[in-house]
Amino acid sequence: MISLQKGWQFKEAGKSHWYPAAVSGCVHTDLLNNSLIPDPFYRDNETKLQWIGQTNWEYRTKFNVEPEMLRHKQIDLLFKGLDTYAAVFLNDLPILEADNMFREWRVPCKDKLRAGENTLRIMFRSPVNEILPKIKDLPYTLPAGNEQEFKTSPYTRKEPYQYGWDWGPRFVTMGIWQPVYLDVWNDAHLSGVWIQQKNLSKKTAELCAQVELHAMEEGTFQLVIQDEDHSFEPVVKTIRVSKGKHIDTVGFSLPNPKLWWPNGMGEPFLYTIEIKLLQNNQEIDRTTVRTGLRTLELRRKTDRWGKSFEFVVNGSPVFARGGNWIPADNFPNRVTEENYRHLLKSCKEAHMNMLRVWGGGFYENDIFYDLCDEMGILIWQDFMFACSLYPGDAAFLENIRREAVFQVKRLRTHPSLALWCGNNEMEAGWSEWGWKTEFPKKVWEDYKKIFHGILPEVCRTFDPDCPYWPSSPSSNLEDTPSSQKTGDIHYWDVWHGEKPFEFYKKQFPRFMSEYGFQSFPAFETVKSFTRPEDWKLDSPVMLLHQKNKGGNQHIHN
Repeated sequence: MISLQKGWQFKEAGKSHWYPAAVSGCVHTDLLNNSLIPDPFYRDNETKLQWIGQTNWEYRTKFNVEPEMLRHKQIDLLFKGLDTYAAVFLNDLPILEADNMFREWRVPCKDKLRAGENTLRIMFRSPVNEILPKIKDLPYTLPAGNEQEFKTSPYTRKEPYQYGWDWGPRFVTMGIWQPVYLDVWNDAHLSGVWIQQKNLSKKTAELCAQVELHAMEEGTFQLVIQDEDHSFEPVVKTIRVSKGKHIDTVGFSLPNPKLWWPNGMGEPFLYTIEIKLLQNNQEIDRTTVRTGLRTLELRRKTDRWGKSFEFVVNGSPVFARGGNWIPADNFPNRVTEENYRHLLKSCKEAHMNMLRVWGGGFYENDIFYDLCDEMGILIWQDFMFACSLYPGDAAFLENIRREAVFQVKRLRTHPSLALWCGNNEMEAGWSEWGWKTEFPKKVWEDYKKIFHGILPEVCRTFDPDCPYWPSSPSSNLEDTPSSQKTGDIHYWDVWHGEKPFEFYKKQFPRFMSEYGFQSFPAFETVKSFTRPEDWKLDSPVMLLHQKNKGGNQHIHN
């Protein structure tokens, strides 16, 4: 692949002057890096910068193509992530309309490229303005407690938290948030590999490599599976494929397997598997998969307290110790590998063995899951739906399905992945927040289409060995979402309900997936976003930064 990370510029749509832009990035950080806006987090700048999310923005880059490249049979533009409503033009010809930041977009483009200089241009439309005309014509507006006025976020496949949350500011951003590549190849290439466990014992691991490849024409190829540490004999399989996409499987055995264990239970051992694609004994493509061998079960058995909710790894029950992972920065492109490593190492050193990737953020970057694999941190992975209800029209549901297929296939090889969960607090919202009486029954039927239909079906098809759970908290519709007899719960009565801390000792749920209490930041942190005249809890600046209604009073009480 050829990276197209450099040479990008951006501007406000309709303006003439272009400024340097970063890819991966977003419009807020590009504006900040060019000194066009003040620090968004300083004092009350949040309120002064809301215009950014209601403005259209344009990005462009120029790149050269050698005549030799154009002789390749296939050239694709690969966008790993566009946030969110984006019209893409190559040499002023339209090639893509993107509408989901959680998907990647691959576009054949050879016929639109030319030898010499080429121009790639992307027009990002305001996610707020894109939706406003549509919701004004609807008979009802879907709930989104994070938005104070127009509730547009449920209609857009974008990070919910950027519309504001009870722990963070509202910065609805746009941009090229993941890398862009030219993917150039001839007869065939590998488009995906999944290492699936078939059987695991002390003596042998029976594995299956499911290999996806794309062939330009009918032909014969060889697949080679090997381990860089030579822990098993290389396996070669000859395949005959027709033109187009093709999936083949290669079985292989690994003797005396070393197991992957959660933090504190053993070593999280990882194998590095190489997959090569050969034609006429010449290598034409290769990829590498790092994975671990372990059994995992979500054990739900009836007992005298109700029904258990217990993760079991390699036959050993796991006492889950951890927390909820929200985005480490409002602007994901600012989080470096060093940031991820520091935060996750801190989790490991605190003896955590599980994190829940919360559904109001985004599916994390690859490095996050790689580090969790290395450190033995299990992942409860929410799909990105939170505290709202969502549309049920055919186009929106298909967009969700494609998003889910992409993300499940992307993450399923990670040994740290322990659970797919449909959403955050939506079952609770329907049952306990008044949605049931406020909205028509069709809204609940649409909910079930997504979280009891589309998402579990995608998981069964593409990751059948990983458990699926419809919501958090949830009883899987066996009881109320707050039941302590079955499923998982969120317990916020000490914080929101101002009950004494001793009430934590009286809770005995089957699995506690959320609870907590807010704390003021260190004074050094407060000084970084305030002036001395702001150093009162009831100052306008401090009240603006306290996003939880009544939060200061809760702490004081």
